[in-house]
Amino acid sequence: MSHTPDESTPGTQSAADAGPSFRSEVTVELVKHSASDSDVLWAARVSTAGEQSLEELQKDPERSKGLINFLMRDRHGSPFEHNSMTFFISAPIFVFREFMRHRVGWSYNEESGRYRQLESVFYVPGQSRKLVQQGRPGKYEFVEGTPAQHELTTRVMEDSYRQAYAAYQEMLAEGVAREVARAVLPVGLYSSMYATCNARSLMHFLGLRTQHELAKVPSFPQREIEMVGEQMEAHWAKLMPLTYGAFNANGRIAP
Repeated sequence: MSHTPDESTPGTQSAADAGPSFRSEVTVELVKHSASDSDVLWAARVSTAGEQSLEELQKDPERSKGLINFLMRDRHGSPFEHNSMTFFISAPIFVFREFMRHRVGWSYNEESGRYRQLESVFYVPGQSRKLVQQGRPGKYEFVEGTPAQHELTTRVMEDSYRQAYAAYQEMLAEGVAREVARAVLPVGLYSSMYATCNARSLMHFLGLRTQHELAKVPSFPQREIEMVGEQMEAHWAKLMPLTYGAFNANGRIAP
């Protein structure tokens, strides 16, 4: 993860700090995993080899690269489910609300605004974020904003965040419950969660939430959730390179 020197990572700022901090990046960390290409092979070969399929754990998966590609190409999806990856993700709340539309093969636990005071870290688009939407719904594109539009966006969002968090602190100081006071906070607030998935569910996520030149079916994700997807994809590619290669070679369509 990289960010500018004045950006803060959620979790490092105490709730007592005077004012909000602003970020344009997301955080994705691979916390733990049980995921390798051999997981696909022993799961697939049990159909013909029974308990002998466990021998695949000791073999070089590279020798069975063709089988993985066959499974991907012909959409035999269940062998890609016998693995697990858990990610820690820090991103704006609006990203998580899109993220949690993915329910099959995913487990989530998010920090709670009922049980802790939420930290004052907010999202502001970076200079590379395209700001202007052109066209009609279902057939629109985003283009670069002008310097004036970027200045306006940054100024208005930061002012709004400061006012919202000040209201939140005022309510808490007067004894209002956290679960009530949080209602004044915007969806640009950073939250954090653990997300656990398998390779099949991650492939489905990536097929919808990233744009890629090899994709047979085009996708039009919001940039902020795509930023999360790109980092998750980079971690997964290192864990299961043969599966990842087959995913790309077959149009990035989940089996």
